[in-house]
Amino acid sequence: MTTSELAGAVPVGSVAPEFDLRDQNNRRVTLSGLREDGDVLVVFFPLAFTGTCEGELGHIRDSQPRFSDDTLTTVAVSVGPPPTHKVWSSAQGYLFPILSDFWPHGDVARSYGVLDEQRGYPNRGTFLVGRDGLVRFSAMVGPGEARTEDTWSAALAARS
Repeated sequence: MTTSELAGAVPVGSVAPEFDLRDQNNRRVTLSGLREDGDVLVVFFPLAFTGTCEGELGHIRDSQPRFSDDTLTTVAVSVGPPPTHKVWSSAQGYLFPILSDFWPHGDVARSYGVLDEQRGYPNRGTFLVGRDGLVRFSAMVGPGEARTEDTWSAALAARS
C-alpha cells in the first residue's frame, strides 16, 4: 500500500527539496548537480545492514541498466554516516551513490516528508525528480513494508 499523500510525502508536481549530502566516498552530491544530467530517482531507506534495505538496493544493483543511464541517476538516502555506507556499499557491490542524511539528522528525509520522527530514520520513500526540479513520482511505504516491482516500474515510467 502506498501512502505518499496521506503521510505527507512531497506530492507529484511539487518542486523537489534541494539537498547537499555526502556519499559513501565522502563526496558532496547535490540534487541540482545531478539534475544537470537528467532525471533523478531518489530512494530513501531506513538503515544499512538490514535485510529489506539490502534486498531493495540489491535489486537496483542487479538491474542497474534500468536505474542508471545517460538521462537517469539513482541515489539512495539514509541517516547513516558515510563511513557506514562505505563499508556496506563495498560489501554489497553498490556502485550508485549512497547519501548520508546524518546531520542535521534526517533533515532531507524530513523535507521530503518521509522521516519517521519517532524512530529517527526514513520510511521507504521513492521520488522521481525531473530535470526541471519537479517531482514526477512520489510514493512511500511504512516500516516493515518493502517497495514492490509495481512501485519501481511506476517510478521509472514517470521519466520525462
